[in-house]
Amino acid sequence: MDALQRRVMEEDVVQYKLFFIQPDGPPSQQTEEHLTHLVEEIMAKVAPLLIQYIWQHQSFNLKYHPEKEDVPAHIGGSTQFGDSVEDEWFIVYLLQQITEAFPQLAARVEDNDGEFLLIEAADYLPKWLNPDTSENRVFFYRGELHILPCPSKSSTVGLSKGVVPSVAQALALLSTHPEACQASPKICSVLRKRLEGYPEKIKTGLHRAHCFIPAGVAMVLAQRPDLVAPAVSAFYLRDPVDLQACRSFKTFPPDTRVLTSVTFTRCLYAQLQQQQFTPDRRSGFTLPPHSHPQYKAHELGMKLAHGFEILCSKCQLPSSEPDAPVSCNPQWKGFMDSLIRNGYFRGEMEGSARYRELKRSGENFFKQSVASKSSALSPGEEVLQLLHSCNPVNLEELKKQESQLPQEDSDSWLDITAQDLERMLQERSGERAVAGSPNSTSDKQTDHVGGAEERRKEMEEREGKEAGYSLVAVSQGMKNFLNAVSSHEGAELPWSSSTQPFSFDPDSMSNAVDRLLGNNEEELDSDDLDDDDDEEEEEKEEGSSGHAEMNGTETLDGLRGYMDQMDEELMSTNIGQSFNNFNKTGLGNGSNHPSATDHLPAHGGVEETEEEIQPLDVDLNLVTNLLESLSCQAGLAGPASNLLQSLGIHLPPNSDPS
Repeated sequence: MDALQRRVMEEDVVQYKLFFIQPDGPPSQQTEEHLTHLVEEIMAKVAPLLIQYIWQHQSFNLKYHPEKEDVPAHIGGSTQFGDSVEDEWFIVYLLQQITEAFPQLAARVEDNDGEFLLIEAADYLPKWLNPDTSENRVFFYRGELHILPCPSKSSTVGLSKGVVPSVAQALALLSTHPEACQASPKICSVLRKRLEGYPEKIKTGLHRAHCFIPAGVAMVLAQRPDLVAPAVSAFYLRDPVDLQACRSFKTFPPDTRVLTSVTFTRCLYAQLQQQQFTPDRRSGFTLPPHSHPQYKAHELGMKLAHGFEILCSKCQLPSSEPDAPVSCNPQWKGFMDSLIRNGYFRGEMEGSARYRELKRSGENFFKQSVASKSSALSPGEEVLQLLHSCNPVNLEELKKQESQLPQEDSDSWLDITAQDLERMLQERSGERAVAGSPNSTSDKQTDHVGGAEERRKEMEEREGKEAGYSLVAVSQGMKNFLNAVSSHEGAELPWSSSTQPFSFDPDSMSNAVDRLLGNNEEELDSDDLDDDDDEEEEEKEEGSSGHAEMNGTETLDGLRGYMDQMDEELMSTNIGQSFNNFNKTGLGNGSNHPSATDHLPAHGGVEETEEEIQPLDVDLNLVTNLLESLSCQAGLAGPASNLLQSLGIHLPPNSDPS
């Protein structure tokens, strides 16, 4: 059922639900009034974070959802985040803070990929946990990630992996055994690393830029800075029909342009900046030469004005009836009291300019996110309503403010070199390797304290490692990978700490291969083909064991016969020229013909009837082919580099172009 629900879930949409937990009794208080009041308290708690945040498409929202089928009554919502993945992770941070501030709540969050929190920590999940067994098992509770476990020998708490718990069962187990349900330290460390930087990241993710925009746009953004997002999206997703409205610019005439500072998110700024666009000659927008010092401000303002014009062209001015002030709303007084309790006004004196500004932002947030509406306005209707309700534009006042604009931010973060990308990838892989380490946090703090001296020592150590790099690590890493035992679900990576799906003795297998190749005089018996950990197989009757030994010997004799025939056929081909062989004088590149068994890890030669066949140097061929493949990739991603990186092997860049 969960898989079917994920199929119909829209892309780039995150859904979240908050359930009320009552450990001492049935959920008798989960009434609509109680949960609705809880929504007001939650929104007031996170209002200081939400008011200053600019969403890509939709904002964080909560509303009451009645009981339906096996899902109890709860509060929740959904947000379309579009191209801004940070919106999704900011919501995860909000849910973490909400469950920490309201310990009676447990939160679930997922998107069209399912449990994306588990995807982030995929390297450290228990073996039994997969998309089929994770339904209704992952929760935020008291600010920490919890995963309902499976019963084990050490603990009987949990639910069998074959059982899909209902939400009520999951909440009951979570409330009675919260310690047993808490996720492992490594999983929590990965999640903590992904959320690192909030709430400061809200401000660092913004970008201020100077733009020449029509005065009407400047007035709208002064009242509602968040409306820059739908305007950028309208320009970014424009079509020829949309541009027809931009031939005349009836709403925002270009002759009223003024220079002002506009705040974007980095995602919105990149979408606007990277688009190549030439305005229609009939629009009235003209751009100065590229060499002009304010060319970028003119170009950004022109694009932003097109976005606002497209928004307004798709709608009409709503009813001219003035909106009732928020003070008439019965919910406003309680919301205002919650803002005061949570320190939203930051000690500002009532009536001061800063106090009035914060109150106006709070009123806008209340009308958008808290107050119930029969019909929500579209962004274009909100823009037209602001233009209609505000005072006439004062161009002279706006012109005077041009000399007092704050300095715009540098957009050098848009340019990423190949070295920067390589460093980011190495940091990402390094985070995965050290996640869950108890010293990871302290080491990071030490690096910051050490400053340039620590970075210099780190560079010297890295250069020393590259100078003395041994290709033995490459060969040994491949051997370990090939010798590892994997299940039908795929290959196990070397750093995986999960248990093996079944027992295996590599020494027994190696001895069996040696005997198969004739390196030992004794024959392979049936014990080498059996699983050493299977005691029941060792207790079979003597007749059955003798029959198995006879069948095993006959099978090996037949296999040797096939190999001899393959060797005879290979003798007449040139396939041996593609291999590097050992001879008596050392390492050669001769054209000795390989035998059919040369691909096996042999430790000695195999005798032939006509001439002696030299054993292949398997390590040399392996390393040679890997290096040739890396050279052909020319520094780009490819099979060889991906395989080596998955094994934890990072070769230095090729400094020899030959």
